[in-house]
Amino acid sequence: MNLRGRNKVSAEFSMSSMTDIVFLLLVFFLLTSPTITPDALDLILPKAKGKTSNVQKASVSITKDGAYYVDKERVSEYSIENELKKTLTGQKEPTIILRAEEGVPIEDAVFVMDIANRNNFKVVLAVRPN
Repeated sequence: MNLRGRNKVSAEFSMSSMTDIVFLLLVFFLLTSPTITPDALDLILPKAKGKTSNVQKASVSITKDGAYYVDKERVSEYSIENELKKTLTGQKEPTIILRAEEGVPIEDAVFVMDIANRNNFKVVLAVRPN
């Protein structure tokens, strides 16, 4: 009977160390997950169904307040085109990820799409999954 009692105790110790490891991994992933999306502003995007692409060359973000960002750098409306040309120079398929916050006037998004059209850049509209 003593042998059975010892086996039970050793099994409990191995499970407690396993839960400690799982807990530490959980904490690690919670702490590192915000750093997984580089060059992204915290915007509330409109919802849509469909697939997203992981190919990101340059990101243009537009906030409700009318502020423009190329990647994470705030730029004026008049310097967006020059910033995009600098960022996308030498790219095989220059692509812009357009991230317009929910509630942004459509004219602001069309303004960026017009710049892309003039320079033969592809535009991908970023949305929240539905």
